[in-house]
Amino acid sequence: MVFHNTLLLGVVRKMEYHNLNEPQINGLGPTSGETNMKLEVRKLVTYIEETFIEGGKEAARPLKLFGAAAVLRNPWAGRGFVEDLKPEIHALAPQLGEMLTAEMLRVAGSGDAIEGYGKAAIVGTSGEIEHASALIHTLRFGNHYRKAVGAKSYLSFTNLRGGPNCPISIPLMHKHDEGMRSHYLTVQFSIVDAPAPDELVIALGASIGGRPHHRIGDRYQDLKELESNEA
Repeated sequence: MVFHNTLLLGVVRKMEYHNLNEPQINGLGPTSGETNMKLEVRKLVTYIEETFIEGGKEAARPLKLFGAAAVLRNPWAGRGFVEDLKPEIHALAPQLGEMLTAEMLRVAGSGDAIEGYGKAAIVGTSGEIEHASALIHTLRFGNHYRKAVGAKSYLSFTNLRGGPNCPISIPLMHKHDEGMRSHYLTVQFSIVDAPAPDELVIALGASIGGRPHHRIGDRYQDLKELESNEA
C-alpha cells in the first residue's frame, strides 16, 4: 500500500506500509542455531526518496535514499530491569537483520546497487536506550546487511528514545570507503503511530549514489593539506 507519493522541488518521496502476511517477508523465521523466540512485528515500513534537482541545478545522477523499518514489541517491556539481554538479542536480532536486509534488497534490486548504508533504532518511552542498542549493535543483526551488500565499512548508526512520529534518522557512509564524504548522507522519515511506549523501531538505510554536486573533497584531501601545511 502506498502511503504517499509527492513531487516537491525535484524530490520524490514515497512510503509503503506492508502487511506482515504479504509474500516479500514470508518465511523469514528464526535463523538456524538461534533460539526459536517469536518476533512480534506489527508492521514493516519502506521509505523511498529520489532527488533530481539540488541547489536549483539538475543532478547529473539522481540520488536515491531509502529505508526499511520494523515496528515490533519491545521484548523487555513490562519486565522491570532485565540484567541479561542476551537471550532476546541472540533470538531476535538475526530475524530482524534477515527481514530488513531482504526488504532493502527488494527496493535496491541487488546488494551491489547499494552504495551508502547505515542503521538506526528507536525505543518507546517505556523502554531503555539499551534496548534500542541491543538489537542493532550485534553482528547477529548487522552481518546480514554487510554480507548482502559486500561492505567493508562499519555501519553508522543512531539509537534513541522517542514516541510516535519521532524522526527516524539513519546516517550513511560509503560501504567501501569511510572517508568518502559524498556519501555522508542521512535518511530521515517517521511513522505516525510508532513507536508506542512498549515498542521498538529497528531500521536500515541506504543510498544509490552520493550527494548531487558534491564538491567538498574527502577526508584524505584534508589530511594531505594538513600535512603540507605542517611541513
